Amino acid sequence: MTLRDDPGQTGPVEEVLQGGVANAGRVTRDGDHVLRPSNANSLSIHRFLSALRSTGFDGASAPVGIEPDGRERLVFIEGEVALPPYPRWAQSDDALRSIVVLLKAFHRASTSVTPDEWTWSSEMADVAGGPIICHNDICLENVVFRDDVAVGLIDFDFAAPGRPVYDVAQFARMCVPVDDDEDAERFGWEPSDTPARLRLVADCYGLHRAERHEVVEILAHSMAHGGDFVRRRVEAGDANFTAMWKELGGMERYDRRRRWWEAHRPHFADAME
Repeated sequence: MTLRDDPGQTGPVEEVLQGGVANAGRVTRDGDHVLRPSNANSLSIHRFLSALRSTGFDGASAPVGIEPDGRERLVFIEGEVALPPYPRWAQSDDALRSIVVLLKAFHRASTSVTPDEWTWSSEMADVAGGPIICHNDICLENVVFRDDVAVGLIDFDFAAPGRPVYDVAQFARMCVPVDDDEDAERFGWEPSDTPARLRLVADCYGLHRAERHEVVEILAHSMAHGGDFVRRRVEAGDANFTAMWKELGGMERYDRRRRWWEAHRPHFADAME
């Protein structure tokens, strides 16, 4: 899909990039760059992304600046992004493993960044805080692949200080996925041994025993509070989240997931031993 800001404009056309919920329909490609809505934390996010690049980490968007119209401009990462229903290649253990490798490299680079007085979103942040800036929203839609290998992380809107293990758990929840069968099928996930895939994440990242137990506890907390973030967005009048809320069945979706988690938690806990 393409668009022009001015119907009379004859210059390059911006291409609307598909995916996401919060900024759906408002993220565009302009040649080598991406334009997307800015937010109250965009300056901090751009400083962070620039600092990441200075460490030698090139697996995240490179910021260009904030446009006069208020949009962020970042360098486009060439590759493929998996969108629902997720293609089979994106569901493979190899694809999952490659995201873990990228995530660990991101965390390693993040340890070298001092955020000073920067500001961050609290919406999806680790309530315990932590020593590094975490992404907090690594779903398949926020990973760029080339030749089925993860090479880039995008959409840092919810980045905030936290524990690496928290970022691992939230990523696993969305990309293993740790989800009930009905919801997983809705997004195109094929049946798989999800406890084994969670262990794959832990093994690949190199989590020690205590951290593996911590991942299960973080998942349990996420399940207990599932739907809170989306409901806040709905109550604030966000049209995109309201449409998703209705389409996926409102709070019943999260209640169903909680019931599923209580029945299946022991299998995930056993896999992490």
